[in-house]
Amino acid sequence: MSAHPPMEPAKTALLTIDLQNDFLHPEGAYGRAGHGADAISALPGRIGPVRDALRRKGGVYVSAQFTLVPGPDDEPLIAPHLRELRPFLGKGDFAPGAFGHALVDELAPADYTIEKVAYSAFYQTRLEYVLRAIGAETLIIGGIVTNGGVASTVRDAHLRNIETVLLSDGCAAFDNAVHEATLVSLETVTKVRTCAEAIDMIGEGR
Repeated sequence: MSAHPPMEPAKTALLTIDLQNDFLHPEGAYGRAGHGADAISALPGRIGPVRDALRRKGGVYVSAQFTLVPGPDDEPLIAPHLRELRPFLGKGDFAPGAFGHALVDELAPADYTIEKVAYSAFYQTRLEYVLRAIGAETLIIGGIVTNGGVASTVRDAHLRNIETVLLSDGCAAFDNAVHEATLVSLETVTKVRTCAEAIDMIGEGR
């Protein structure tokens, strides 16, 4: 018998947050600026088996991708706090259709792609519409960063009465202590499971 209660894969979607070339690829915006972390680089390889197991059971994969909307002369619309935090961001970074905006090759293609302009994948996006349209009642969530886009999305899902499973080793932050503290803080609004445990819940336990 499985150690973890099963889910209904056909009513489940894997949702990843910001696993894009501009964050993870050496030639992306963060890579060129020398911003990276081994824990973040490892995420696609850990999440891939969850995606594959879920798809085999009838579930889908949704990728939410951070977007900087290009303005006149391709200057991106960057929130003041982000401009201060990441002054290296500029023209072409996280622009729709650009290399850096794309989902990393290890996970591409997603079944659905959501452009997001803030931390939460629900904020002013079509995510909730897509989930309702495909009948998804549970989200398995991973990505970056744990204390930013991941946490905001988990909490927004909770407000919408959407069940979530947060992948403890399928999300990461630039500071592991912050990652661990965020996992603890989210335990009141989500199930926290490893990628292997999530596969077990899907029905493909090892």
